[in-house]
Amino acid sequence: MSIFKIDSKVTLDAINRRNENTIASYIGIEVYEIGEDFIKAKMPVDHRTVQALRVVNGGSYCVLAETLGSVAGNLCLDRDKYVALGLDINANHVRSVSSGYVHATAKPFHLGRTTHVWEIKITDDENKLCSICRLTLSIVEIKNDNRNFKPVKV
Repeated sequence: MSIFKIDSKVTLDAINRRNENTIASYIGIEVYEIGEDFIKAKMPVDHRTVQALRVVNGGSYCVLAETLGSVAGNLCLDRDKYVALGLDINANHVRSVSSGYVHATAKPFHLGRTTHVWEIKITDDENKLCSICRLTLSIVEIKNDNRNFKPVKV
């Protein structure tokens, strides 16, 4: 049984359109696969994502991880009632990358009522581990007076 509660209207295209005009689209993050217990995205290694030494900036790895983990967390919720928001991220960068793409796979460690914990592994085009991240999401109830978290359908 899938952990993702995806209705038939939620497609990869819809998820990527939802990220338009955000940091995710600005740096080229694209969600490209959803499985029963994982979601995958890629990010180009280019002028938008590298640091002065021309290797991926650790902050870019974190943006990729938080973007993908947040998308995944929100796919597990009834978005008419709840929203998943980043609470904490931890990252260990183990390999530098200077060209191509990096690929992220998010899988859940814990899907609780008030928090989620996600593992996001980031690899290069040769599937070598580049960064390992852990993202904690806060699950927040959407209330009528909480206008900032209105449900946005994908």
